[in-house]
Amino acid sequence: MQTSALPYRIDRYIISQLCLALVAVTTGLVALIWLTQSLRFIQIIVDHGLSPFVFIKLTALLVPGFVATILPITCFIVVLFIYARMGGDRELTIMRGIGLSDAALGRPAMAVASGAMLLCYVLNLGLVPASLGAFRSYQYEIRNQIAAFLLQPGVFTQVSEDITVYVQGRSADNSLRSILIEDSRDPNAPATILARSGQLDVNAQGPVVLLQDGSREQIDPKTGRLDLLTFTRNTLSLAQATKDSQPEDIDAAEAPLPALLHPAASLSREVRAKWLVEAQRRLTAPLSALSFTLIGLVATLGGVFRRHGGLLRPAAAVAAVTFLVAMGLGVNNLAARNTALLPLIWVAAVLPGLIAAWLLLRQTGPRG
Repeated sequence: MQTSALPYRIDRYIISQLCLALVAVTTGLVALIWLTQSLRFIQIIVDHGLSPFVFIKLTALLVPGFVATILPITCFIVVLFIYARMGGDRELTIMRGIGLSDAALGRPAMAVASGAMLLCYVLNLGLVPASLGAFRSYQYEIRNQIAAFLLQPGVFTQVSEDITVYVQGRSADNSLRSILIEDSRDPNAPATILARSGQLDVNAQGPVVLLQDGSREQIDPKTGRLDLLTFTRNTLSLAQATKDSQPEDIDAAEAPLPALLHPAASLSREVRAKWLVEAQRRLTAPLSALSFTLIGLVATLGGVFRRHGGLLRPAAAVAAVTFLVAMGLGVNNLAARNTALLPLIWVAAVLPGLIAAWLLLRQTGPRG
């Protein structure tokens, strides 16, 4: 009874080692990526006196995407490291001595990789699109809120891609004087707005300027003549256009899977192709956790045992995984150009794992 329970105790031992290392490595890499990506938000937060909670909430919405991207890679790293360490410590030799095959030794790694794969599916199909949508909406809200803080006297300020504002003076109560606004939100009819004075107001929809005693100059696109409209009072919103104003502007990364599989007819051909590729990517990317783990197992469990270890097989495994990551990106780009190549995404995701599994099951040789 005690002998029959030994393989399960070994499985639990290896799984515990893998899980601890996987959590540590994934957390470290996610923290590193989060730090590098969050640097672009720090200056805005500090310069405009926004709450640290805003910074934390904004950057935290990116974390699920980081985890979903690097988890298959960290699975490979952890399997390669743990099994190489066990080989160097002769633990694998002892385990083989009690009759465990390579398939049995690789079973704990595949169990951990299966859990990582399921987590990636949860992230890719639910949490990541929702978090990216919330990130974009929150970023839009913040940018519209801080647009009011960007206005500085005597400086041409680009509030958004389509609006540039110049004010000669600004008081503590947000009253403005000598205002010039270049508004090109309508590319067919850009307008120049001048006003003697104004009042800046910030609400939930973004900054709004109440202009007084001014004029609006605009070229008539049909006649080419200058149209001049004077006004006593006029209200102009400086908020950026919402992300939902044009269907083509919706990022495929934010769309739910059913919408990706059946893109709206109103989308352009190029956008429809990108949505179909994104759908296949979400369905196949988690499978790489299994493929990369199998490649790591082939590298660490195969070949002749060396007392001081060997670098050739681990280096070849690292090169293979690097190539597969690059190939996956290339296949996605090809499929976006020609949707007839969409099945290649599945081939690139599944075939390496099948080849690695076949190599793991057939490899034999002296175990010294």
